[in-house]
Amino acid sequence: MAVEEEGLRVFQSVRIKIGEAKNLPTYPGPNKMRDCYCTVNLDQEEVFRTKIVEKSLCPFYGEDFYCEIPRTFRHLSFYIFDRDVFRRDSIIGKVAIQKEDLQKYHNRDTWFQLQHVDADSEVQGKVHLELRLSEVITDTGVVCHKLVTRPSSYNKKSHFDIEDVDEVDKMEIRVDLWNASNLKFGDEFLGELRLPLKFLRQSSSYEAWYFLQPRDNGNKSLKPDDLGSLRLNVVYTEDHVFSSDYYSPLRDLLLKSADVEPVSASAAHILGEVCREKQEAAIPLVRLFLHYGRIVPFISAIANAEVKRTQDPNTIFRGNSLTSKCIDETMKLAGMHYLQVTLKPIIDEICQVHKPCEIDPVKLKDGENLENNRENLRQYVDRIFTVITKSGVSCPTVMCDIFFSLRESAAKRFQGDLDVRYTAVSSFIFLRFFAPAILSPNLFQLTPHHPDPQTSRTLTLISKTIQTLGSLSKSKSASFKESYMATFYDYFNEQKYADAVKNFLDLISSSGRRDHKSIEQPILLKEGFMIKRAQGRKRFGMKNFKKRWFRLTNHEFTYQKSKGDHPLCSIPIENILAVERLEEESFKMKNMFQVIQPERRVLYIQANNCVEAKDWIDILTKVSQCNKKRLTVYHPSAYLNGHWLCCKATADNTPGCTPCTGGLPANIQLDIDGDRETERIYSLFNLYMSKLEKMQEACGSKSVYDGPEEEEYSTFIIDDPKETYKTLKLIIEGVGTLEQEHAQYKRDKFKKTKYGSQEHPIGDKSFQTYIRQQSEISAHSI
Repeated sequence: MAVEEEGLRVFQSVRIKIGEAKNLPTYPGPNKMRDCYCTVNLDQEEVFRTKIVEKSLCPFYGEDFYCEIPRTFRHLSFYIFDRDVFRRDSIIGKVAIQKEDLQKYHNRDTWFQLQHVDADSEVQGKVHLELRLSEVITDTGVVCHKLVTRPSSYNKKSHFDIEDVDEVDKMEIRVDLWNASNLKFGDEFLGELRLPLKFLRQSSSYEAWYFLQPRDNGNKSLKPDDLGSLRLNVVYTEDHVFSSDYYSPLRDLLLKSADVEPVSASAAHILGEVCREKQEAAIPLVRLFLHYGRIVPFISAIANAEVKRTQDPNTIFRGNSLTSKCIDETMKLAGMHYLQVTLKPIIDEICQVHKPCEIDPVKLKDGENLENNRENLRQYVDRIFTVITKSGVSCPTVMCDIFFSLRESAAKRFQGDLDVRYTAVSSFIFLRFFAPAILSPNLFQLTPHHPDPQTSRTLTLISKTIQTLGSLSKSKSASFKESYMATFYDYFNEQKYADAVKNFLDLISSSGRRDHKSIEQPILLKEGFMIKRAQGRKRFGMKNFKKRWFRLTNHEFTYQKSKGDHPLCSIPIENILAVERLEEESFKMKNMFQVIQPERRVLYIQANNCVEAKDWIDILTKVSQCNKKRLTVYHPSAYLNGHWLCCKATADNTPGCTPCTGGLPANIQLDIDGDRETERIYSLFNLYMSKLEKMQEACGSKSVYDGPEEEEYSTFIIDDPKETYKTLKLIIEGVGTLEQEHAQYKRDKFKKTKYGSQEHPIGDKSFQTYIRQQSEISAHSI
């Protein structure tokens, strides 16, 4: 979800790897160990929670979290909680990173010291303050000053008399905010504000918005390292996206990459050459080409070029090339539902049942039987192998088209190797798709968290076996370093397994593959607890709202009391006419949305946080996008006490007063913002401008001197120096034009921005940094 600014959309996203904590303080009891989990918070709003790691002072989490950020925020915070035997949670410590500091840690594994959590460390929010200094004459004839303050949120005035006018410059006013509490612990400190009064000498009145701050003497407690530390990897992205016409030159240059001869001279291929990691380039390129329906010709072109450079058929597509990374990313985007249908049921069973499957004699636990464990593991491998090799008809068409291209290129290049047409495809579908999804199901949305150690070990053994089965290598047992794995693999040394793999690969890489009807069994898209409003009740009172387990498939949207219960309500997907946010004013509750059904029936739901609300709205909108009777207008507020709160209309069947927001298209190729992806690609080109210029030099060197390359140029693939130089020139021109547009936008925004406004309160470090940067730019321009 973008934050709209004048002529611009701002997208924020964050990708986080929560690694591990170490040296946590011991529990004050005989056991000394702790059961800990970690939360991710936007300011103080929790948006993600890891699993609980039991009995450890150095818990390993190994969890990844990604979200689009739908609102402004000041801190990205991480809290470590301990859960005791009575299931009570207490905070051990936290890591809080200011938004403007996130780039310091961009994509780097970093250890952060845990900080203490108290009232001062939790200060957030802002306050509007009005000040006026008036001269008055007292009864004795002395002129003094009266200071009038009013925090507008409370609309309450305070008066202070200052008799010595010379003292004004030395004084400050302090405003404290407290939450009045009836509990025995007393009132809760919310924040304070300190202002010097000398600026009132220049103006008799002053008003502005301020961020609340902690007390000067706050947060004086134990040393930070007494609490341990937390390893994190944070990637925060902020995209400032113009209207589509701004990107036309660069976008058109990128989209014709598949048609450029040679493809190494194309803009998309050049991006892969200059980026530090191929993955950086692959993510926006794949999304852009998917959006415009050009992904298959582009991947076919770069794959064909890579195959021509490959000398040994046994190493085909084994490196981390642009081709490999682009196919990986395409499979992740297009194949997510395919994985859900194929693997999720059995992965869920493995995670829940906890059958012992350890086959390494050294690692066997007391009481375990090696043969029983082998049989448990064999059954799991057999079942997973069967569901994979029988899932060919469900493989997404875009993946099949890419596999057909890989198969043809490999077979043409290595005509003497009859197996290469299979290994070219299996290196992706087994090695880089199914095997990683089995190994780390949480990274492929098959499980919410990283599995526990025992389950993780079982999945590792299954993944290794499936990977080897799919590789079709000549010597299967030799593929394993461990003797116990080679022994276990003897179960699968039958021709029927190789035949099943080849039949599966033939089906998913066949040019004559016909489109099959949608699978009949429901696909689970999302589930979780939320709060719903019972219909027809009074406006306020907790009885109006009930916690329910919600479940969305491609067939229906249901809720029940608890997971696994019989549904209390079922809404067929075709009956979802709109899904929109609900204004907070309706029930004085945040993160609410509404599911609108026929006959103006509305289900009001509150999600756990802003990220969850956005995810539910997006996926409900997507799955109901093709409904023929979708609404074009809706009511952004509820119908209460005989009228709609938004438009005041009294009839409950009054048509909506606000246009419905633009829905998300159901087609994977359209469920992407092309302008945002082009902006990301521009940002990458801009970041690596020095490499683009170095590549230009390399083209010039190759054109005039055909001898050995200079070492600094040898890292670039340049098949045609003249064509590559032409493309580089166009890229640099296009990037330069967009850079000027961004600079002009910043200058215009700076002129219009008022420091001390509600949008930019005083005390916002990011805005102060922005002012300093603009001052430097202005001075440089002058």
